[in-house]
Amino acid sequence: MTATSATTVTTDDSSLLNNTLTSAIVTLVIGSEQRLFAAHEDVLCVSPFFHNALRGNFMEDAPRRIALPDEEPEIFSSVLEYLYKGDYYPRLIHNKRRNSWELESASDEARDSVESTVYHHAIEGDILKDTVIYCTAEKYGLEELKRVALRKQGLQSGIQCSTILASARYAYANTPDSDSKLRAHYLALIIRSRSTFKRSGTMQLEMYNGGTQLFFDLFVALCNHVDDISAS
Repeated sequence: MTATSATTVTTDDSSLLNNTLTSAIVTLVIGSEQRLFAAHEDVLCVSPFFHNALRGNFMEDAPRRIALPDEEPEIFSSVLEYLYKGDYYPRLIHNKRRNSWELESASDEARDSVESTVYHHAIEGDILKDTVIYCTAEKYGLEELKRVALRKQGLQSGIQCSTILASARYAYANTPDSDSKLRAHYLALIIRSRSTFKRSGTMQLEMYNGGTQLFFDLFVALCNHVDDISAS
């Protein structure tokens, strides 16, 4: 891919536009293993979540430290990367020639080290990394990061049915009812992959295990899909 045929996505609510990084350093203690991260206060305060947590809660010369025991270090690392650089790896590329969005190309070695899923301790299983980033961005009030994460997970392929359903459940549990974009993504994905789900038996097991809002929404979406086919 040449520099003339593709451009990297830029963001609005990222602190990439800040030319000076002179504010206080904040120490962040992430996850059950208490991984340590460091970031500039002004960079973190792009997020309303961190703005409220930091502004006025510390003495002028006091060390700034925030503990987030429920976060996954890998996810938080991507959020910090976004705040400093305007995107997280693999970056989102717009191919002007094809007028399409792609994930940046990487060497075979780098590609092998990038997983599309992440182990989440709260559910004790693997879910799509971009879904967790979207939900984390929702919590932190980073609207542009949500848009980037949503577009990226639409580019993923070859994901197991069980991972799709686990990620869909996580999306429903960690987004408000008023935020339908991520939920709609999963409903459309399941409908497009309905034959694969039928063969795998995964959906049948999920529905036996108990109904949730996800399955009602899926039922409505399937009915609308059938109606559209019948009307065409």
